[in-house]
Amino acid sequence: MNLLINISHVDDQEVFKVCLEYWNLLTSDLYHTECQFQPPPQSALVLSPAALSPASPRRQLYAQILSSLRVLLVSRMAKPEEVLVVENEDGEIIRETMKDSDAITMYKTMRETLVYLTHLSYDDTENIMLERLQYQVDGSQWSWHNLSTLCWAIGSISGAMSEEDEKRFLVTVIKDLLGLCEMKRGKDNKAVVASNIMYVVGQYPRFLRAHWKFLKTVVNKLFEFMHEMHPGVQDMACDTFLKISQKCRRKFVILQVGEAMPFIDELCLNLRAIISDLEPGQVHVFYEAVACMVSAQADAPTRDALLIKLMEWPNQMWCDLLAQAKATNGESLKDPNTMKQLQTIIRTNDRVATALGHPFVVQLGNIYMDLLNIYKACSEMINGAVATAQSSGNTYIMQSSGVRAMRNVKKETLKLLETFIEKSEDNELVITKFVPPLLDPVLVDYFNNQPDARDPEVLSLFTGLITKLQGQMSSEVPRVFEAVFKCTLDMITKNFEDYPDHRSLLFNLLRAMNQHCFAALLTQQANFTLIIESIKWAFKHQERNVAETGLSTLLELLNNLQKCDASMLNAFYQSYYLGLLQDTFSVLTDTLHKPGFKLQAMILAHLFLAVESNAVTAPLWPQDGSVAASSNGEFLRNHLLQMLSTAFPHLTQAQLTTIISQMFQHCKDHAAFKQHLRDVLVQIKEFGDSTELYADEARADADLRAKELRTRQEAIPGIINPHARTDDMMGD
Repeated sequence: MNLLINISHVDDQEVFKVCLEYWNLLTSDLYHTECQFQPPPQSALVLSPAALSPASPRRQLYAQILSSLRVLLVSRMAKPEEVLVVENEDGEIIRETMKDSDAITMYKTMRETLVYLTHLSYDDTENIMLERLQYQVDGSQWSWHNLSTLCWAIGSISGAMSEEDEKRFLVTVIKDLLGLCEMKRGKDNKAVVASNIMYVVGQYPRFLRAHWKFLKTVVNKLFEFMHEMHPGVQDMACDTFLKISQKCRRKFVILQVGEAMPFIDELCLNLRAIISDLEPGQVHVFYEAVACMVSAQADAPTRDALLIKLMEWPNQMWCDLLAQAKATNGESLKDPNTMKQLQTIIRTNDRVATALGHPFVVQLGNIYMDLLNIYKACSEMINGAVATAQSSGNTYIMQSSGVRAMRNVKKETLKLLETFIEKSEDNELVITKFVPPLLDPVLVDYFNNQPDARDPEVLSLFTGLITKLQGQMSSEVPRVFEAVFKCTLDMITKNFEDYPDHRSLLFNLLRAMNQHCFAALLTQQANFTLIIESIKWAFKHQERNVAETGLSTLLELLNNLQKCDASMLNAFYQSYYLGLLQDTFSVLTDTLHKPGFKLQAMILAHLFLAVESNAVTAPLWPQDGSVAASSNGEFLRNHLLQMLSTAFPHLTQAQLTTIISQMFQHCKDHAAFKQHLRDVLVQIKEFGDSTELYADEARADADLRAKELRTRQEAIPGIINPHARTDDMMGD
């Protein structure tokens, strides 16, 4: 084992990975055999490490090896996903631009191993880490690499110690790191220390919640880092601020001992100064973090006042831009910079709405009509620009910076409305106050636009509205259908490639209409035929998510029809039964659509059962005398025999007759029906590889294994990253 420790020190990634796998197995086995642990407590606040049995001969035997292993892992710790400031091959400190998935996987294994090691001897782990931190502070082993790997290791054992131990350990660590930040000179040195401070404090929300002074010091330090122009530091400061806000939100809205006012009031007073050096994207993260804090205020009037205070500056800018537009008769809106500012303000609102949820209605109410007017103005300007361009033969107008800026404002508006609708808790308010003014500007604009100028977000917005309001939207569904369905279908049915976003979103919208407003789809027969044809087109699509949505919609539509009266059911099956049966069989026996097997099987079972159980009483065969049959069952057997013998001439009549007979026989038992279809597909030699035919069972098995793993992990304090836990989001 000593030899293996030495091999693990070799500077070769592949060798280290093999060794690491072994150390992970060893420490896991030692933990599970040496620690008598209780089931995890309900609250993350009282998590404590598992009680260790008295030092057994086995643990004594491994003590020295495990200590060497701790030193190894601390010195070679892989970089966590949250760290954005990295050292490149030339020894320069830069902002990470691409995630290294290999490093993330290695970090997770190292983190888990270090958590087991911490449980096996907390004292040794702490001593090694604090000793190495001291070497950084006194400069004897100072280097960017040494400090970073040490801090990544410190951050990785969060939750693996008792609250008392964690407090003692972290107070030392944070004080030393803050001192190091003050002491170091040079932008690169400061950036590395700042990055490590942010990672460590972000990993210990439990400690921060319990120690207000430290929490306040840390957040104020983050505000300092937001002015640090070194690549990646501001991003990390904003991301860490958001993580801390999510986990400690209540601490910021209550009056803490020794404070003149709640922290959030102080923050709102200095907000403009804090974010003065941030880029728009970073400002959005910042506003989302503060909105998290606002959401923790239980008193509604106080919360609303905080929201108004938070949005004061964006609202002021919004009013100034609108006043300017009014004064110039809309001319100022043609300036791409104005559009960029509007886009930034709307996106800020979207992030606040995401974090705050329904209470955002106070802010949205203030800007709603202006928002729709801006949307309308952008639509008119785009249409005007397109018309002018067409008359002069300019085909690239949609790519021009002006038109793109206007479209971005429209897209952000639609996203903001969708976010609010999804988070809203008052359907009555949405349907009476927000939906009526929305329909005209959005639907008329979409319908009248050039195909290239139609925003797919419109389809997404109405999918969200129908999913949220369900039956309350029934009266508007025919209008939505007329405005968006046919014109989008014309765009996407010319081929299987153009407008990929419209493609999947249109079928999501149709599915939502079918799920929640089915009766509204039955109002016009011509539309209903179009719906059936488009569903068939969707499930023949080679894009997996489109095909799956098409199959799901068809299955749900067939289930909805079961609730209709017999005359409607019969009329539907007379018109569409044979076409649906043939098209479902065609995708079932086509190797391009293997992933849809489960849903294809359910649809076919439904269609067979409708005939077998005599739910369809009207004749399915043509009434012109060309076909004679005494029942739908007899007709369907003959029809399928003819259809399958044409498609698969290598099968005998006897084989096909047996196949068809068993389909009718098994249609009431879904598992048996599915197994029969698998046998049929193998028999007709359409599927060389039958793996996809068992994808449903494989997925269920994988889900079960993942659930069992999560349960096992939850029993080990510290194994789950504190930000992957959902039980302490509001922690006091």
